[in-house]
Amino acid sequence: MIPVYGYVIVGVLLFLIIFGVFIVKQQTAAIVERLGKFKAVRQSGFQFLIPIVDRISGRVNLRIQQLDVLVETKTKDDVFVKIKVSVQFVILMDKIYEAFYKLENPHDQITSYVFDVVRAEVPKLKLDYVFEKKDDIAIAIKRELQDAMNTYGYDIIKALVTDIDPAQQVKEAMNRINAAEREKTAAEYDGEAERIRIVAKATAEAESKRLQGRGIADQRREIAKGLEESVEVLNAVGINSQEASALIVITQHYDTLQAISENTKSNLILLPNNPSAASDMLTQMTTSFIAANKIGEMEKETDEENNVD
Repeated sequence: MIPVYGYVIVGVLLFLIIFGVFIVKQQTAAIVERLGKFKAVRQSGFQFLIPIVDRISGRVNLRIQQLDVLVETKTKDDVFVKIKVSVQFVILMDKIYEAFYKLENPHDQITSYVFDVVRAEVPKLKLDYVFEKKDDIAIAIKRELQDAMNTYGYDIIKALVTDIDPAQQVKEAMNRINAAEREKTAAEYDGEAERIRIVAKATAEAESKRLQGRGIADQRREIAKGLEESVEVLNAVGINSQEASALIVITQHYDTLQAISENTKSNLILLPNNPSAASDMLTQMTTSFIAANKIGEMEKETDEENNVD
């Protein structure tokens, strides 16, 4: 038979187990008080306290936390903007006591400092520079919070300016300015492309004219060479240079008339419009006919000599 005190011991043990044992989750700390006074900080795992005498005053989250703060303020050029700031913070392991007892609501405290820094920094800048200097604003926020919150056991991991939202009218004006700037840039590119096209075209035309001029010069040289050879042939058969020139001129005249007739399909013949020119033309024709007869006689004599041989 179990004595009475045995039941008492068993009952006390059960009471202690039921009400004195507790579990602290990972990345969490429990604040234990004894008779209303701070006793200890219990870390994650299986923990024990004395029922009635000790109690869990609260639990502290040791994970990294994030707080988003939306601040409305005015820039140096009198533009109202809404700036969203994200602050990441964590409770220091060696300052859990300060974080729990010294600061009742850390979110409100952090929000107050963010408002203070943003409304001190942004009014110094024009709207365009606010976008450019947002990293500097975030650094200023972190520096201010770090100095203030470290006393309360909090470490500021990072501060970010995640959004800058001007008033709707300002955004529309900015869009118009950006659109005009893009159109200006596009026009400059189009103008440059047109200039390049014109220069290329002018260069090609210059090259074409250069080659055309070279062709005309070569053609004239060949014509002159042919005329020179023709005169030499005529001189060889006893025709002087004057008669040879007249024969060549009248031959070219007839060739020109024939080409005009073939190309235009016309029976029209062009003649000089004054008597002196007609007389000169007749003289040239007579001279050319005489020269042609001499050439024919020479060729005939040459053929007879070849037949005799």
